[in-house]
Amino acid sequence: MNMHDVTFDEICCELNEELKAIREPNPGLKPTLAIIQVIEEILRLNEDSRVHGIFLHLPQSFLSKSVRNAIKPQKDVDGVSDLNVGRVVLGDQRDGFASPVAGAVLEMLARHGVYLFMAVLLGLEGPLKATLQFLLQNNGMMVQTHQWSSKPVSHFEVFVAAVVICQHVVRSSRRWIQEQQYQPWRLRPLKLQSLSPVPSDIEISRAQTPKPISQLAQEIGLLPEELEAYGNTKAKVHLSLLNRLQHQPNGKYVLVAGITPTPLGEGKSTVTIGLVQALSAHLKLNSFACLRQPSQGPTFGVKGGAAGGGYAQVIPMEEFNLHLTGDIHAITAANNLVAAAIDARILHEATQSDKALYSRLVPSVNGVRCFSPIQMARLQRLGINKSDPSDLTPEEVRAFVRLDLDPEKVTWQRVVDTNDRFLRKITVGQANTEKGHARQTQFDIAVASEIMAILALTDGLADMRARLGRMVVGSSRNGQSITADDLGVTGALAVLMKDAIKPTLMQTLEGTPVFVHAGPFANIAHGNSSVLADKLALKLVGEEGYVVTEAGFGADIGMEKFFNIKCRTSGLRPDVVVLVATVRALKMHGGGPNVTAGVPLPKEYINENLQLVADGCSNLKKQIQIAHLFGVPVVVALNVFKTDTQAEIDMVCCIAEASGASAAVQCHHWSRGGRGSVELAHAVKKVASQKNHFQFLYNLQDSIVEKIRTIAQKVYGADDIELSPEAQAKIDHYNQQGFGALPICMAKTHLSLSHMPEKKGVPTGFILPIRDIRASIGAGFIYPLVGTMSTMPGLPTRPCFYDIDLDPVTEEIKGLF
Repeated sequence: MNMHDVTFDEICCELNEELKAIREPNPGLKPTLAIIQVIEEILRLNEDSRVHGIFLHLPQSFLSKSVRNAIKPQKDVDGVSDLNVGRVVLGDQRDGFASPVAGAVLEMLARHGVYLFMAVLLGLEGPLKATLQFLLQNNGMMVQTHQWSSKPVSHFEVFVAAVVICQHVVRSSRRWIQEQQYQPWRLRPLKLQSLSPVPSDIEISRAQTPKPISQLAQEIGLLPEELEAYGNTKAKVHLSLLNRLQHQPNGKYVLVAGITPTPLGEGKSTVTIGLVQALSAHLKLNSFACLRQPSQGPTFGVKGGAAGGGYAQVIPMEEFNLHLTGDIHAITAANNLVAAAIDARILHEATQSDKALYSRLVPSVNGVRCFSPIQMARLQRLGINKSDPSDLTPEEVRAFVRLDLDPEKVTWQRVVDTNDRFLRKITVGQANTEKGHARQTQFDIAVASEIMAILALTDGLADMRARLGRMVVGSSRNGQSITADDLGVTGALAVLMKDAIKPTLMQTLEGTPVFVHAGPFANIAHGNSSVLADKLALKLVGEEGYVVTEAGFGADIGMEKFFNIKCRTSGLRPDVVVLVATVRALKMHGGGPNVTAGVPLPKEYINENLQLVADGCSNLKKQIQIAHLFGVPVVVALNVFKTDTQAEIDMVCCIAEASGASAAVQCHHWSRGGRGSVELAHAVKKVASQKNHFQFLYNLQDSIVEKIRTIAQKVYGADDIELSPEAQAKIDHYNQQGFGALPICMAKTHLSLSHMPEKKGVPTGFILPIRDIRASIGAGFIYPLVGTMSTMPGLPTRPCFYDIDLDPVTEEIKGLF
């Protein structure tokens, strides 16, 4: 064995030891080098996480600049890209690769202890020439180059180059492993210059230049391949992040809820954003806000947008409030596809024989008939264990082709993301082509769709598809539940929703991260942003970070559903509740006069009135007690307005702490941004660090009636419940279908603890009427309808759209708030 053999045996031994050290904690890793001859493969291999190095096996004449630079620099183990060559020129190879041939030359010189004062390079060209020249120069040699045809490369030189390539692949694998680990944040907050008086929300939003979303993603430890940009200021985040950070401990989980809402507003979204701006931009703690996507119904109706307000906003607020990344449009398309499938199926079954239906449902294609996978699943549910369409008996064919949906028992409605009161009851099927198969139905607002609730509660694509398939759309004439799976539409729904399942990344005015995802209403659904957004954020912030998520409407509505529905589904446990209140809203709960949009506020809300404040704090006290039912500590955030007096502020904080709040602080984020919520951030940090004793309010095995009664009595303060005959019949039906162990999602007015919107404060002595009960089996809950709840809002006399316009020159949107 000669000296060369011994030398390279040593190199290979060292390489094997390094590989062993890398793979021991990562047994699934297999460092892979891709040697390609088809240029079109380059871009595909760039995105293949199983490939750690790319080597171009092409003639020199084919190695154009565009080809060389198509390779990701971190996979360019041949060192031919301009970036890697440039790193060699600059003498900085920490994050790049040099040409393995050039590396082989240096390796041989080092192994044999050869030092050259001057080197002459003959017959080299392209990246190899530049790389070797500067590597030698960086090692203190003088270098001259000459054009001369050199002798063929020896087997020995090829072997050395191959060994260096292997070393580069190992280095690339090590870097890949390091990239997959949790990355500490390098967040650079945006400076915020607050003005007085405070400008309009849209003026404030436009005055701040947001960071490029790719920069924000990099600052918070997201990998480029985990980001799917929608323009420069928002991006979808891939769910693969959950696998990458599966062993990363979660951060602290903070829920923002509120007192019973009034037309004067409490500002939960504003508090949420102000709190994360304070945590990240001022206390330098990792924090994430998780918000719901706003419906365009309220945006163009009466409420306006939901991006926060003042100096505590998500930006750009126009993009946040209008379309965003199209999730609600995807939900609308999927929901209405189900509705179209229902009516089409009813028509076709009513006008065709079993044989005609079967031949159309299972057609012959090129002389071959076969069931689709979703049809095979239906056969199995029917107990028909056959795969050849010709083997079914006439009775089995009839069972397969006929859902026998009762038009009077269809529970699935069409949706649109607009407040349109005239769609609350409609008649479909009036054209002659529908052959007299007309029926009454209705439209709901898009965010009331069960598909929206599924999006908010799912934990991944497989789970979402299964939930979509379980959605019950109505009953057959013999009382059997008919599902989306039975309609054969589940796969198509999953395709329509495949992008909507990814949360959207945006930022606050101070450049801190926000996830915007899902948007179910809290009075007619469970009213919380998505489980997936919360889970992604909890991994990204790290063990010492904070995720602040918001529940819709008052604590009796959104918070109760957050605990009993969302936390059951996600397995997550909150560390603290931030309960938002305002002096003005408390005055209304204390007996203050009604207010009307567009009319100046009565003097009671402008002048100091301690008695109204004291009386209204009964509602605040009740909401604190509701949080304590679940064993979670409360920090009260008093959202301060300029008309509030110090005496009123002090009274609220004093009563809140006397009522069991761990802390009560005043907040000025609307006028000051994050620095106006620093005191709140300190309080949340302190309380969240303490152990709590979270518990659910009821056991899932309790009867449906008992679960409803528990919520009515313990949360709303009702004496009891009253079931209509229709509601009782539905309960009996759901028990027979095996749905009795689902959680409860009360559909109730958000304007009162009771079912009576005009009853403010803490109503007592009432019986809660349950007029109907419905089931969202895909979402996974039973929802009783309390009183007269509408699932389609209407437009007021003067909607917000009167003020919304577009500048045709600058394309700027005006009038959003």
